[in-house]
Amino acid sequence: MLDEPRSGRLAAWGNALLAGFAAPDDAAHHITGRDAVHRVTGLPGESGPVGLTLALGRLRTLGATGLRLALPAPGHPLGLSGPPEFNARALEAGEAVVASGAALGLVPEVYEAGPEGDVHVEVLWHCLPVREAPPADVPSLSEAERELAEAMREATEVLIRLDVAGSGPVAQAALEAYRARAERGGEVLAPGYPPRAVRVLELARRVGALISIAYEPGDREGREHGGAVSASEIAARSAALRPVERTARRAQVAAYNAMVEERDRHRG
Repeated sequence: MLDEPRSGRLAAWGNALLAGFAAPDDAAHHITGRDAVHRVTGLPGESGPVGLTLALGRLRTLGATGLRLALPAPGHPLGLSGPPEFNARALEAGEAVVASGAALGLVPEVYEAGPEGDVHVEVLWHCLPVREAPPADVPSLSEAERELAEAMREATEVLIRLDVAGSGPVAQAALEAYRARAERGGEVLAPGYPPRAVRVLELARRVGALISIAYEPGDREGREHGGAVSASEIAARSAALRPVERTARRAQVAAYNAMVEERDRHRG
């Protein structure tokens, strides 16, 4: 969860474009990020893959009014609404985008080539039919913010008791390194998003960083970051972190979907 999902970038900058806060080429540039190229295949009316700028314009023509992020995991179809074929593909990828109003969804397929340090990345987005229905298990921003705070308190109590995360110098150094990377990452979300969405996403990312640190194998002396080395301690750590990770993913989706939710609320 340290890295922004590609589907998150597509949802955020696609929403900024649809709402008039970003130009098509600017949105496509931010969605592509450090990848070499993104293309979209399966768009109605197109015989083959097309570039992002054309694809976003075509989605608007097809009736798309907003883009929602989905981050499904086994047993947790977060952000999905069906049908089963789309859900299965999204679950395999671990992410997807659903275009509200167009009954279409996009799932990324990533191709990598080249040596470490010089990897060429291309992304092909598969456009598939989706069911127009409320997405699964996505909280409101206020719910997400409250749940994150509660989950952090509960998990911290458990992790401190197990001596597993966040208190040792190695864990603190790793967290500081994450914060530095986040600051260098620049803008969070995209123009037009409410400040609360930015705040919730930043908190979700910090929670994700702590989870990643707690799961890391150990420091230079061979100790776990939290010192949990027995099978029972590791199992207890996983049990403590699992609901926190789920809460952080739900909050992440709520933040990326906030512009669409706010628009729908005003229209309602």
